[in-house]
Amino acid sequence: MAAASPPPSPPHAKRPKMSSSSDPEADPSSPSAAAGAGADPGQPRRRYKRRKVAILLGYCGAGYQGMQKNPGARTIEGDLEEALYQAGAVPEADRAAPRRYDWARAARTDKGVSAAAQVVSGRFYVDPPGFTDRLNEQLAPQIRAFGYVRVTNSFNAKKFCDRRRYVYLLPVFALDPSAHPDREAVMASMGSGAELSKCVECSERGRKVPGVMGREGKVPSPGDNGVDAPAEGNVPSHDESVSTVDAKCDPASSGGGNVNCHDEIVSSSNEKIDLSISGNGTEAGNAELGSNGVGKLETESSGAAGASIAHEEDHKHEASVMEDEKVQAMDFEKSNGEEMAPVKGTFSYTDEVKERFSRMLKYYVGTHNFHNFTTRTKAEDPAAKRFIISFVADRVVSLDGIDFVRCEVVGQSFMLHQIRKMIGLAVAVMRNCAPESIYDVAFRKDVNLNVPTAPEVGLYLDECMFTSYNKKWKDSHEAVSMEPYSEEAEEFKIKYIFTHIAAMEHKEGAVALWLHSLNHRNYPDFRYMDTVGTEARVGAEAAGTEANGAEVESVEEVQSPSGNVSE
Repeated sequence: MAAASPPPSPPHAKRPKMSSSSDPEADPSSPSAAAGAGADPGQPRRRYKRRKVAILLGYCGAGYQGMQKNPGARTIEGDLEEALYQAGAVPEADRAAPRRYDWARAARTDKGVSAAAQVVSGRFYVDPPGFTDRLNEQLAPQIRAFGYVRVTNSFNAKKFCDRRRYVYLLPVFALDPSAHPDREAVMASMGSGAELSKCVECSERGRKVPGVMGREGKVPSPGDNGVDAPAEGNVPSHDESVSTVDAKCDPASSGGGNVNCHDEIVSSSNEKIDLSISGNGTEAGNAELGSNGVGKLETESSGAAGASIAHEEDHKHEASVMEDEKVQAMDFEKSNGEEMAPVKGTFSYTDEVKERFSRMLKYYVGTHNFHNFTTRTKAEDPAAKRFIISFVADRVVSLDGIDFVRCEVVGQSFMLHQIRKMIGLAVAVMRNCAPESIYDVAFRKDVNLNVPTAPEVGLYLDECMFTSYNKKWKDSHEAVSMEPYSEEAEEFKIKYIFTHIAAMEHKEGAVALWLHSLNHRNYPDFRYMDTVGTEARVGAEAAGTEANGAEVESVEEVQSPSGNVSE
C-alpha cells in the first residue's frame, strides 16, 4: 500500500492591485500620491492618471515677449508651464521640461500679439474635477483658460491644426493719405492749395522735442498713463521733424483721437508758454527761434505786431486752419479742463475705400513666396511658400471712440511678422507711398524688398481650426473647438484685448507714430517700380534711337534727285 502524500501547503496571499507600497506604476511626485499620503490607511488610495488633453485659452500679449518660451524673457508659455505645475497638472520631475509631457502649441504669436483662442496640448493630471479653476488661480488675469478637451494619444496641437485665423484691427485713419503725414509730404504740399499739417501730438509722443508739454497743456509725470517721462537726448522714434513754433494740429489725422490745439513753446528754463488763439484765428503772441533752437518770446509790442503781420502774410493758409483749431479746442475741452469724448474725423471707410483696400488684400490670397514679408527666411527656402485662404476687411468696429477696420486673414500657417508686413504694405499703397504695381514683383524670388511692419498691438489670434481631426474622431472624441466657450472668449476679448488696443492708440498713438515712418527715405524700395520702369524706358529709348538712326540712313539712300522720298 502506497504511502499517503503530505497535505498541500496553503497558497500565498495575492498582493492587492491598488496597494500604495507595491504598485509599480505609482508616481510619488504625482498629485494622486500626495493626496494618498494623508488619506485614511484603511481606505484604498485613489490614483489619478495622466490624460492627453487640449487646453483652450486666451491672453493679452501686453508685457510679454511673445508666446514661445525664451530664456531670460517673460513669455506666455513660461507663465503657463509654471501655472500647470502649481495647479498639480505636472509633477515635480517634469517641471520646466515640457517635452516630457508632450507639450505643443497651435500657434506662436509675436511680442505684444494677443490671442482669443490659443490651443496647447499635453499629458496632464486633470483630475479631480475643477482643473480649469485651479489653473486660472495660478495665472495672471490677462491669461485665461476657458476649458480643456480629451484628445487622442497622438494629438499634437501644432501638427493637427488645419488653419489659423488672425484679426488685425487697423484704425480707419491709417487709410487716409492726409492723416499723420511724414515731414517730406508736409513740405512738398506747401503752396499746392492742399497743404498737409504736422501733428504736434505725435511730436510729443515721439519725443522729437525734449521737454514739449503733454496733452491739454499738462506736463506728463513719470508713470502717468503708463508712459515714462521724456528724457533729453532721446532718439526720435519716427521721421517727422516738427518745430515748436510752426507745429499745428491735424484734425483729420486724429482719426477719432483727441488733440490739443494750442501751440506751445518751451523756454530754456523749461517754462511753459501757452500761445492762446485770438478771435480772428491769429496768434496773440509770436515766437522766434534762438540760436539754441529754443523758442523765445518777443517782448516789444511793436515788434510782436510786425512779426505777427509778416507771419500772417507769409502763411495765409494757416489762418483758416487755426480758426478750425480754435473751434475744435473749444469742443475738446470741458469747463473743468477735462477731455471730452474723441471726435471722429471726416475720413471714413466708404464703399470706395473698402473696394480698393479689399483689392490690396486680395493680392495675398493663394500660394505665394512670402520671403519679402518675413525675416531670416530666404527666397529659396521652401518654408517661404505659404497658402493664404482668405483675406477680407468688410467690417468696421468702434472701440473707445476710434473706428477700426477688422482685417481677417485665414491661412494654413504664418511666418514671423508675415501678417504685420502684409498689412504694412497694403497701408503704404493705400496712402500712395507705394504704387499698386509693387505687388507684381513682391512675390518674385529674384526681388528683395524692404516691406514696412505694422505695429503688433492690433493683431490677435482669433481661432485655431482642427477640421480634419474633428471629422475623423467625431464618433469617439469631443471636437476641439471654441464653440462651447464662445461667449466667455468674447467677454475676454472685450475686457482685455480690445481695451488694450484702444488704450494704446489713445495714449501712445501706436499706429499714428508708425504712419509717419512710411516715406521713401525709410523705404526706398517703394520706388522700385519707378526704378525698373526708368531703366526699361532708357533701354527702350536707346533701342529706339538706334532704330531711328538706321531708318534715316536707309531713307537717305533711297532719296530721289527731286528730294521726294520713294515708298
